[in-house]
Amino acid sequence: MNIKIRKGDLVEVISGSEEDKGKRADVIKVEPDDGRVVLQGVNMRTKHQRPVQAQNRQVSPGKVRFEAPISIANVMLVCPKCGKATRVAYVQEGDSMVRKCKKCQALIDG
Repeated sequence: MNIKIRKGDLVEVISGSEEDKGKRADVIKVEPDDGRVVLQGVNMRTKHQRPVQAQNRQVSPGKVRFEAPISIANVMLVCPKCGKATRVAYVQEGDSMVRKCKKCQALIDG
């Protein structure tokens, strides 16, 4: 699967839950095998943690909030130049491939 979103990119959520739809966030982690990305402050989940003792350390109990992965099909890259959510094309620039905005034709990587 050719993934056009990388860690550190600014993306916009285009579908999913009503509370997350339309939000813009940075990509924390990309999981290319599963086709999912983790976004900063989006798709927040709560896990109720039990007190666990393992390898001479105590894990404190309570509620833990964390970002759950979201499908890569539900996000679009935001162009740094025009500021709009856009599709991405790959273009040969010299001897390397760079990403290009489909709306304003600006290079995203270079």
